[in-house]
Amino acid sequence: MKVYIVGTGMEGEKTLTAEAMEAIEKADILIGAERMLKPFMNSCKEVFISYRSDYIARKINECVFEAGAVLMSGDCGFFSGTKKLLSALEGHEVVIVPGVSSVSYFCSKLGISYENMKFVTLHGRSSNIAVNVRMNEKCFFLLGGESSARDICQRLCEYGMGDIDVHIGSDLGYETENIIIGKASEFTDITESGLTVLITENKEYLNYLPSAIDDAGFKRSEIPMTKSEVRCIAVSKMDICKDSIVWDIGCGTGSVSVEAAFRCPDGRVFAFDKKREAAELTAENARHFGCDNIIVAEGSCPEILSDAPAPDKVFIGGTAGKMSAVFDSVYTKNPIAEVVVTAVSLETLQAAVDCFDKYSDSPDIVQISVTRTKKLGTHTMLQAQNPVFIISGRLS
Repeated sequence: MKVYIVGTGMEGEKTLTAEAMEAIEKADILIGAERMLKPFMNSCKEVFISYRSDYIARKINECVFEAGAVLMSGDCGFFSGTKKLLSALEGHEVVIVPGVSSVSYFCSKLGISYENMKFVTLHGRSSNIAVNVRMNEKCFFLLGGESSARDICQRLCEYGMGDIDVHIGSDLGYETENIIIGKASEFTDITESGLTVLITENKEYLNYLPSAIDDAGFKRSEIPMTKSEVRCIAVSKMDICKDSIVWDIGCGTGSVSVEAAFRCPDGRVFAFDKKREAAELTAENARHFGCDNIIVAEGSCPEILSDAPAPDKVFIGGTAGKMSAVFDSVYTKNPIAEVVVTAVSLETLQAAVDCFDKYSDSPDIVQISVTRTKKLGTHTMLQAQNPVFIISGRLS
């Protein structure tokens, strides 16, 4: 059977393209969610109500019709079930008919461009809201399920971005369509329909990737912190991807966690420390820098690592003498993880090298010495910092 996968736009009929209408007319059976099929219930065609790819594929395989149309809301290439359905329709001639997406429809209503917009899918979690808004002038959130417009606005306020401009659209294309515009702080108690989209505009977004952030920019205490120059090199050694899962073991003030978080806005950073003050300080710095993709856990390693998702990248800043046990845990979770260790003592250096020798080829070892200047009267004096070893490599 020839199968048309049709993007119906917003409401299911009003935003249909001419090509989409032609495909629907050619079809002997129409398949899709009830709200997609509603405009065609009185047609002479058979209808099958379902949004599940496996049910749809089974129905199509049972059909003896020449052609059928599966109706998808919005556009087939934008947060659509089309991708999953395609793999279930092998053996059929499939034609994809694009539709008007929610982003193009909503932006046309607002009169704004979406060419440089960041599209955020939360996948059932809400840990990538503030960090994406912090790093992008405009973000588009397709909502539903566990995440609502209220949740996004509350999160932005929690992470110091309550003055961000937000545009909220509900029931787009329907008679009940509603669009509201204002600051995030104005909509923390809003109640909206499940069919909702949200756009943020941040005129003070970060137009660069923060690296070697000034130590003075972090909230501090007596808790140790990986200093700016060392942090810059250590984080770069991890080769963090946009969607990486990163572990920061012995997170201290959270300075490494913050710089890692900016590099994985679609991933997450799990920061661990046995000291409550350190965990609290890391969480405070995560809020200060707008990094809600940092998840902080207080507890001793390696015990606390068992419940964390497998890491792609691991930074080890402190293990309280449990280097070998920590490496064991990392290897058990992901035997090809990339690991970076910093050491200020020869004993820690040796422990790290021994662990790398056990689980990988020879690690890359760099020793850096940082000297800063300080003005004393009319003279500029040199102040040497403790030399630091950076040991890095991929487990294998």
